[in-house]
Amino acid sequence: MFKKCKYNVIIFLLGFVILFFGCKKDYPKLPIDAPIIVKDTIPLIKKDTPLFNIILEKDITIDEYFDFVKDLIEKYDSLVSYPLNEYLLVHANEGLIDAFVQSDYYFQMEKGNFIYNQKEYVVLRKQDTLIIPNEKNGSQIQAKINSYWIDINIPEYKLRIRQGDSIAHTIPVRVGQIGARYMSTVKREVDMKTKTGEGKIVTINRDPRWQNPVDGHRYETTLRDDLHRTLVPRIPFLNPEINGHRWGQLIHPTTNQETLGKAYSNGCIGTGEGDAWRIYFHAPIGTKVVIRYDLEIIENGDTLKLKDIYRYKK
Repeated sequence: MFKKCKYNVIIFLLGFVILFFGCKKDYPKLPIDAPIIVKDTIPLIKKDTPLFNIILEKDITIDEYFDFVKDLIEKYDSLVSYPLNEYLLVHANEGLIDAFVQSDYYFQMEKGNFIYNQKEYVVLRKQDTLIIPNEKNGSQIQAKINSYWIDINIPEYKLRIRQGDSIAHTIPVRVGQIGARYMSTVKREVDMKTKTGEGKIVTINRDPRWQNPVDGHRYETTLRDDLHRTLVPRIPFLNPEINGHRWGQLIHPTTNQETLGKAYSNGCIGTGEGDAWRIYFHAPIGTKVVIRYDLEIIENGDTLKLKDIYRYKK
């Protein structure tokens, strides 16, 4: 009986040895100082991790956008270490500017979408995520916004959003027509040509009235180039002060893009609707504005001479 038990013990130990060495995996050994990589789920682990991720609970239309962003800033401004503002918030969220640019009536018509009331156009959708950046990224974004300025060359019919010496965007515009007209809004005759000089954006109207300055008529609808009639869009108007004077020549959208590239307006700088949004998001109050009349420009290394539309060089 003792021999039988001894035999069973030997078999058991032999089986254990085989099981242990047969199942043991050859795991690689990590050096003592090797990093342990885990999925980053904790805020502020990385330098570019946002302070807050905000998941939207509903769609936001253009008409709701300004109140929405105002409420958002009021809620989170005290929770960040920098002054939170609309421009910083928009530039921190890649693609948001493009959402506004694509609300352009003619852009949507090319896609087969007729927009009668632009104010109902959805720019943010339910379950979209907005980020509020951390201090480092917030400061970098604000510095970038501060570096933008507006450069307009009248005879070229171009507005450029510049970042320092670089060109961020080039935008076709219409400019003031030749001649003078009586303006009932100011009760005097006014030279329609767009004035040149240097200044800055001094006011922004985020819910402007569409009004003819000649007769004071206010428009609620507009006739498009394709002869469709729609409600006028809600897009901010920018008012620059040039050489210390407010001429009333606003930077604002036109609903008739066929007039771009022409001396057509009552002195204002007109842009397409999508481009007007792009300019707005790059030009907060205080943004530098230069309006020039350069007849010689360099394009692709060649010097080009432009038409003297105002006949200044006769």
